[in-house]
Amino acid sequence: MGPLSREAWAQRLAAFRTSPSAFMAGPEGEDLGRDLLSDLRSEKLSEQTKVSLLVLSLEYPVQLWPDAPAAEVAATSLLDTLVLLPPRLSALRRLLLLAATTALVAGGALGPTSGASCRLLPLLLGLASGSDLGPGFGPTSEQRSLQATACECLRELESCKPGLLGGALGVLRGLLGQAGPVQPLSLLLALALRNTLVVQSQAGAGLRGLLMAGASPTRGGSWDWSLVEEGDAHLQPQAPSWPAAEEGERGLAALEPSPEEARELRAAVAQLLDTTYLLTPVAQAQLLWLLGWALRGLQGQPPALFKPQLVRLLGTAQLTLLHAVLALKAAFGEALFTAQDEALLLRRLTLAAQHPALPLPTHLFYLHCLLSFPENWPLGLEGEEAAPLLLRPQLCHGLLPSLLHDPMALLARLHLLCLLCAEDEEEEEKGLVQSPRGSLEELMAGLQQRAALDQGPRALATLCFQASYLVARCLAGQPMVLTPLIHGLAQLYRARPVLAPHFVDLLDQVGPELGEPLRVLLRQEVVSRPGRDEALRWHLQMLAKVADGSAQSATLSFLQAAAAHCTGWDLQQALLRVCRALLQAGGGDGLADLLQALARQLEDPDGRDHARLYYILLAHLAGPKLGVALAPSLTAPALASSLVAENQGFAAALMVQEAPAPIRLSVGSREIKGPLPVLQLQVEALEPIYSLELRFRVEGQIYAPLESVHMPCLCPGRPARRLLLPLQPRRPAPAQLDVHALYTTPSGLTCHAHLPPLTVNFSDLFLPFPHPPEGAGPGFFEELWHSCLPEGAESRVWCPLGPQGLKPLVSHHLEPFVVVAQPPTSYCVAIRLPPNSRLLLRLEAAQQDGVPVALRTDDWAVLPLAGDYLRGLSAAV
Repeated sequence: MGPLSREAWAQRLAAFRTSPSAFMAGPEGEDLGRDLLSDLRSEKLSEQTKVSLLVLSLEYPVQLWPDAPAAEVAATSLLDTLVLLPPRLSALRRLLLLAATTALVAGGALGPTSGASCRLLPLLLGLASGSDLGPGFGPTSEQRSLQATACECLRELESCKPGLLGGALGVLRGLLGQAGPVQPLSLLLALALRNTLVVQSQAGAGLRGLLMAGASPTRGGSWDWSLVEEGDAHLQPQAPSWPAAEEGERGLAALEPSPEEARELRAAVAQLLDTTYLLTPVAQAQLLWLLGWALRGLQGQPPALFKPQLVRLLGTAQLTLLHAVLALKAAFGEALFTAQDEALLLRRLTLAAQHPALPLPTHLFYLHCLLSFPENWPLGLEGEEAAPLLLRPQLCHGLLPSLLHDPMALLARLHLLCLLCAEDEEEEEKGLVQSPRGSLEELMAGLQQRAALDQGPRALATLCFQASYLVARCLAGQPMVLTPLIHGLAQLYRARPVLAPHFVDLLDQVGPELGEPLRVLLRQEVVSRPGRDEALRWHLQMLAKVADGSAQSATLSFLQAAAAHCTGWDLQQALLRVCRALLQAGGGDGLADLLQALARQLEDPDGRDHARLYYILLAHLAGPKLGVALAPSLTAPALASSLVAENQGFAAALMVQEAPAPIRLSVGSREIKGPLPVLQLQVEALEPIYSLELRFRVEGQIYAPLESVHMPCLCPGRPARRLLLPLQPRRPAPAQLDVHALYTTPSGLTCHAHLPPLTVNFSDLFLPFPHPPEGAGPGFFEELWHSCLPEGAESRVWCPLGPQGLKPLVSHHLEPFVVVAQPPTSYCVAIRLPPNSRLLLRLEAAQQDGVPVALRTDDWAVLPLAGDYLRGLSAAV
């Protein structure tokens, strides 16, 4: 088949992008990758269409080349296409390089045994070095863009196989001083240098002269993969982050370069740092981080190499560069940053965060940098959260949170304020500014007042609880701060009991410093309320969370008063959940009396049963056993229904469980009787089952819905009765029946299983015409034969015969449908196809190897099905 047209490819690509997985599972999915590679070489397609094909291969490489062999074939074909391009300017060269690289990486084919890899790597290195590779690689005006693309491809390959370019460090270092794209070469050399240091430190080897100008990545004419095999091929992060990994520092400390290697390494780093002025801010940040990561912990490499860059970058307005500076500070600390540098950087972050015109993301970035500021000499335990020592409240006065701030900015500023409150409590700043603790109390009071507004927005309440959690986490050891917070939350619940779910979530998240006192106050608020208003459901939900063994008499009094107002099922269940919490806390005589009363008074039978069960447990089990009986199962998942909360086994009995198929189902021999085709099903039991129900479904609208088939019992080894499945075709066509079994096991569980689909063949739909009177067969058939035209269709088919001839074939397959017979050479067959079609066959003048068959039908769609059926008869004898 020739190449597809531009319109055909546009439709095909649109269908693929709509649902790649569905397209690849369809009939056209298998050939998509092969057609794409083939049509890239076609001269009939425009370059723009080929660009769209290559873009697709870059976006969906895993779908197109799902395994290593397919990726290897694709990369080889793409490289061949690249070589065959004419020498004129073309947009395809760069895309072909990218596509070949992506195919090898995504398909997992990159390695020393891959022929495409061994072709691609020298080609990319030659393009990156600006070598003249012949007229096939485009005019001179395209060489610079090809160099940049080759560097990007090499960087991708090095990222996936750390150490792959270790042997090319000398070549890349020599290219950096020549005319060429500076940014791609700088990033490539920095990444290769960093990975080589990591791999060599893991292997316990030195640099082995890899930075020398004469070093080559090829050994004996092939690419050197030794460094890749020595490393663990673990992908290292390539974005600035801090604090740096201690594990990486310890690994690099094992690398001891010789004095000459250390000198070459310093020269290479200095050469890369000299190029940072020519890079974009994002590329500068990545280069600085790569080099900082490479030199951290390496013996004989002073971080003073970064000092000139630091002087330039301390005043930068680029966020990416500022982030890289902080990453360097986290990596080297006081070895690179003096106390004055630290104070300057901290002051700059603080003042920049207070700028009123900052966009919200930028403002949050500055606040994050302050909250995670890497100090030279931090106090406290490692990993403990604290404000920087040089960050005083006077300096942060403009960063105090306000109710007018955006919620995200408010929480970030509140986090900083909490860290300031955690410092010396005696800092009042001589009355010049409000103390941090006073600002915190004022803010929390304002948030609680806004959350307490009747019919207030849910977002205000959510913000209040987020802030409360933040304060409780940061200031858990300061009761002077927590006490007013706890009383404010209690007043908030008094004003809006509808916020009970928020309180429950807060109690689940905070520690005992806030949680225990808050539980006591909330319990007092609940039991002091009358139990008859619309807030009863929220009071019960809260009480189920905070109820315990203390002050149980007040709790029981509240429950007794509330029981009269719990008329609905949901309120009764909430009431019983409180009883359950009291049971787990130990119970008591008062609880027993309450449970007995509930077992008599509750209107819902489920509530009465629960109350009776709780009373029996309380009366017969001691405290520890009672706690175990009521505790959730550790092996079964928790259930949302309170009906089965006590017994996970009971829950399993109530649910329909999926299980392996316990039966084998097949289609038996067919008996033709009745007005509809009927399938005879044979069932073989693999284990005892009861109340079997077989459900059948047909895709599409080919058949009318099929009735379920039932059997009361099946046992292995016992013959089962035949099951009859009537079919009601809406058009005469074969089909696949999906089968679903629902049954009961001997243990009483209800299970369901999916069985293999059943096939309904074309011949399973055959029905005979009513038998004509004796002697009227020929006339009856001729009347049917002529009635099919002109509306119907006619055809002739050659039906192969086996060694037994025509008569056994007819008697085995067509006997019930024969109207006129002149054995052994001529038969007239009339078949009725539901719902209202007919198929007529004339088998005459049989020969030794086959018989010509004339067909007539009143339904065009029947012809191909009938032809396939007749051609397969000899094989079925």
